[in-house]
Amino acid sequence: MSILDFFRKKKSSEVAKERLMMVLSYERKGLPTNFAELLQKDLIDVFSKYPQFDPNKIEVEIKNENNVYELWISIPFAKESGSR
Repeated sequence: MSILDFFRKKKSSEVAKERLMMVLSYERKGLPTNFAELLQKDLIDVFSKYPQFDPNKIEVEIKNENNVYELWISIPFAKESGSR
């Protein structure tokens, strides 16, 4: 794999294959296919109670690298109005 591979756009067939593999993986694990979206909604509900966080910027992804699935969650702090 060359450095240029990181910058090339994926073909729609590659994206479709990745999505299908993820759906099949979810089914094998007994997870709903919209698991990431459900988890994101729950996290937004929880973190909306705390002004230190920006619930609108919460991101949830499930990544697959070499058939190892990882749950990636980003919950950024809200910007303070008086910060530098």
